[in-house]
Amino acid sequence: MSHKIQTLSGYIHEYQKSVLQPEVFWSQIADSFHWKKRWDKVLDWNFDGPDVKWFVNGKMNITENILDRHLFIMGDRPAIIWEPNEPGDDTITLTYRELYEKVCEFSNAMKAQGIKKGDRVIIYMPMVPEAAVAMLACARIGAVHSIVFAGFSSSSLADRINDCDAKMVLTSDGNFRGAKSIDVKGVVDEALESCSTVEKVIVVERTKTDVTMKEGRDIWWHDAIAGQSKECPAEVMDSEDMLFILYTSGSTGKPKGVVHTCGGYMVYTYYSFVNVFQYNPGDVYWCTADVGWITGHSYIVYGPLLAGATTVMFEGVPTYPHAGRFWEIVDKYQVNQFYTAPTAIRALQAHGLEPVEPYDLTSLKVIGSVGEPINEEAWHWYHDHIGKGNCPLVDTWWQTETGGIMISSLAGVVPNKPAHAGMPLPGVQPVIVDADGNELKGNNVQGNLCIKFPWPSMLRTTYGDHERCKQTYFSTYKGMYFTGDGAKRDHDGYLRILGRVDDVINVSGHRMGTAEVENAINEHPKVVESAVVGYPHEVKGQGIYAYVICDMEGRTEQNLKNEIRETVSKIIGPIAKPDKVQIVPGLPKTRSGKIMRRILRKVASGEADQLGDTSTLLNPEVVEAIIAGAEV
Repeated sequence: MSHKIQTLSGYIHEYQKSVLQPEVFWSQIADSFHWKKRWDKVLDWNFDGPDVKWFVNGKMNITENILDRHLFIMGDRPAIIWEPNEPGDDTITLTYRELYEKVCEFSNAMKAQGIKKGDRVIIYMPMVPEAAVAMLACARIGAVHSIVFAGFSSSSLADRINDCDAKMVLTSDGNFRGAKSIDVKGVVDEALESCSTVEKVIVVERTKTDVTMKEGRDIWWHDAIAGQSKECPAEVMDSEDMLFILYTSGSTGKPKGVVHTCGGYMVYTYYSFVNVFQYNPGDVYWCTADVGWITGHSYIVYGPLLAGATTVMFEGVPTYPHAGRFWEIVDKYQVNQFYTAPTAIRALQAHGLEPVEPYDLTSLKVIGSVGEPINEEAWHWYHDHIGKGNCPLVDTWWQTETGGIMISSLAGVVPNKPAHAGMPLPGVQPVIVDADGNELKGNNVQGNLCIKFPWPSMLRTTYGDHERCKQTYFSTYKGMYFTGDGAKRDHDGYLRILGRVDDVINVSGHRMGTAEVENAINEHPKVVESAVVGYPHEVKGQGIYAYVICDMEGRTEQNLKNEIRETVSKIIGPIAKPDKVQIVPGLPKTRSGKIMRRILRKVASGEADQLGDTSTLLNPEVVEAIIAGAEV
């Protein structure tokens, strides 16, 4: 049976059913999957623990529902189309049957290297087909994958390996990204100098660059799979067994390992994918994210493949070798659903319409946006020039922690409104609360966005530190999951996301904890203290503005600024490099010694005339000096 909603009245009906009888609603959807043993109870939960279990005691394996289930009907249908960085290079298309064989073969290779159910495996790889194969092979044998975006530094990688006690790392020799060739294996080697748990490293040959292979530890992928069977029975998993850990930046320095489990995540990613994008069998779908982020997990690999879709994986960047590269690929594969980030849209918008004009783009039926709220100007450019005014634009709001899309219009079913995420998906119960946690009912209200009832793909814990999960998400407002975002419900009942209300900056759709960036800046020997805030950036959405107190002896200001940027790049990765660095004599502090970030945010945003009352500060004179030296 199809679970696809096709009319507005169908959406209203399904939404009401999902709120009034959530257990009946989700069990009907879950029943369309293959379970080794059906569940005893649909849902068991409390948010105080938090303790949430979906499809209690149900037994399954997500890869059987992706691969085995599809073999007879669509074994020859393309599952993954891989487009390389260079336009003229060979592409790879894997059918469902070929993907099944590759996953089984690599599952057996990992087992031969001693990986078993429950072991953690780090994947640090570029956008190559093997990355998807690696994820699914982990899931098939019950190993827990944790993907680290292959742009993170060696120390960020080491932190994540050590946090989850990983036993194996899967990587590549290098990575082609635009005009650059990046040394990936070298970063892994450096990280492993401070990790004791990793026993084996399997390396995909991609760039054919010289790498050091450590005897007894490192194995080439092609050697690891040599002679392995193309059949591998799927491990029986409990619905609540861990599927993966994905690290996300928090407002404190240490990254949080968000844990997702097998059953609920499977049901929700499939359901949300089919409905938001209105996917039909035979459509070609393309999400431009990287598998290192949650978007790549849920909407390049798991969601689309569970639905038997054809999903495109792209190795390169939007502007290489020219600014029409995305649109070239859309036409090449006749892409029907296209999903990308506002950052990419704004970057392409800056190149004008010339790079768009050579391409037809009439295959597009749905376009989507993800990662951060999309501004109206970018929304209209995307809608008018890429969607040609006749494609619904789904502006999706969700998080690493939610596992799948929570608030969005359903393409062509629920009407669009520029820069508004729209309506909650069935099964999602959002509330807007004031600072004291009182629910603000009705329309035209603004406050903090919470979710008051569990949904199947929500996080279960933060790995190795359940208390942190409780403190971060469930302690601010009793009995609710706090998203950390502000939201507004307008006169039509549409939700608009207003961005973070805590110390997290959203840079190009990637969350950066300000504390994490500050910790990296403070590693520089000449830095005394720093404070980091976000400010509006015309391409990235938010840029990183660093206010730094330094010991200037023997250094020029410019030198120091460059060194600070490099320090951050080395410790976290280039993605966290501050856009602006201002050397300041001091930081505005309250009498209790707390940095007043509100003031710093205003200065960074060019709103120094709206600072409000500064008389209660310990050092109000510092504010004048900061305003005078601000980088505008």
